[in-house]
Amino acid sequence: MPAPPPSATFALRTVDELDLDGERELAAVALCADLKEVLRRSRYRFRVMPPASAHRWDRAVLLNLTFWSPADQGDVLLDEPVPADVIAHVAWHHLCEQALPQSGRPSPESLFLGESIASAFDLYLVGRLLPLAPQAAFLESQLPRLEETAAEAGLSEEAFAALLESIAAAPERAFEELRQLLFDATLRLYRSATAEEGLSALEAFAGHRLAPLLHRFELSNWVLHARVHAAAGATADAAALDLDAAMRAAADPLALLDELWIAPRLRGAAVR
Repeated sequence: MPAPPPSATFALRTVDELDLDGERELAAVALCADLKEVLRRSRYRFRVMPPASAHRWDRAVLLNLTFWSPADQGDVLLDEPVPADVIAHVAWHHLCEQALPQSGRPSPESLFLGESIASAFDLYLVGRLLPLAPQAAFLESQLPRLEETAAEAGLSEEAFAALLESIAAAPERAFEELRQLLFDATLRLYRSATAEEGLSALEAFAGHRLAPLLHRFELSNWVLHARVHAAAGATADAAALDLDAAMRAAADPLALLDELWIAPRLRGAAVR
């Protein structure tokens, strides 16, 4: 029998050792620099694909979606310039895991809260960059995907353009609306036992203004991951639900997260 292939080995790199693409364009959004600093101070390490798979984006995506864990540092990246927005996404997950520590398995609520914050921040960046840097590489990669998702949901080109205008006019509002939609939808899907219940869960959000963008996100992976890795029990995660409620009540939910999570970390205090 042929010998088994040697074990693949990732290179480990800190955020300062990565070649970031589009960082200058994101500099207009102060939170992006702060989120990068959070990872720097945490000595967060990324896994970089080995030379044999250096350009296999398909493998990197599969590994990230399959083996992702908020408690396990080391998002898998290709050995090439990394989109700067990835740093913010990873930092939000890291902050959520630090703020909502779990004894044993994480709760579904904490998993979905971290995912909803990190993913909704992408839409916030779209809203901020549209008037500030319309040629940004981030927009060139994100807008076609959002438009395709919206079109598949039945949104016309004109309606999609109007939606983008509203997002650019109030990016903080768009962030919180999408965060709530993602959090609520994934919780309902997680609690659904059959396809019929899942369909009812999705139809409950059909009238939401951002519903046409819902399937841009890996909801199925979030739910399946939670079903495998989350703690199963009748008691909901009170800390995660309290933070969700506080964000819904806040005039500026991102400012609240900055106050609770980012600023204390940059001051060297514990994340609340």
